Amino acid sequence: MTIQNDISEIVLSVEDIEAINKELGARITKDYEGKKPVLVGLLKGSIMFMADLIKHVDTHMEIDFMDVSSYVGTKSTGEVKILKDLSTSVEGRHIIIVEDIVETGTTLNSIIEFLTYRKAASIEIVTLLDKPVPERKLDVEVKYIGTKIPDGFVVGYGLDFDQQYRNLPYIGLLKPEFYS
Repeated sequence: MTIQNDISEIVLSVEDIEAINKELGARITKDYEGKKPVLVGLLKGSIMFMADLIKHVDTHMEIDFMDVSSYVGTKSTGEVKILKDLSTSVEGRHIIIVEDIVETGTTLNSIIEFLTYRKAASIEIVTLLDKPVPERKLDVEVKYIGTKIPDGFVVGYGLDFDQQYRNLPYIGLLKPEFYS
């Protein structure tokens, strides 16, 4: 029995994800020509998305990572903890936060506040998935959205449930019996 059997439906195929990465990379390339942005990946979920996305960003850029947490299992705690800080100074820099999925906005609001305090020149967000939920508290616009998805617990392509399923090459709905 493989982990693929735990998936009820494929939401985004490998081909869908590749097309989204190409489109988002082209938009970022156009918008940041001559600005040398820092793409900040939020660990661990954004790793696969960021690795594929930057292949399509054709302008000078840097990357860095933050490890932040606000989830236990399937629920947001509402409290954001910084587990790994940036190694790059953001003062006067153009920052693009790379996020796998935007749901409540709790984590992003905290990171934006943190980067604003550190005097970033600009802060934008790129996300593969936008999953609007009733409890969304995001105070900023997400400039680069790969695709909107309906409610449901998705895993794969970096997204996890209790650190499992990140290695799926696509994004799928996890069968409820595995997280209920």
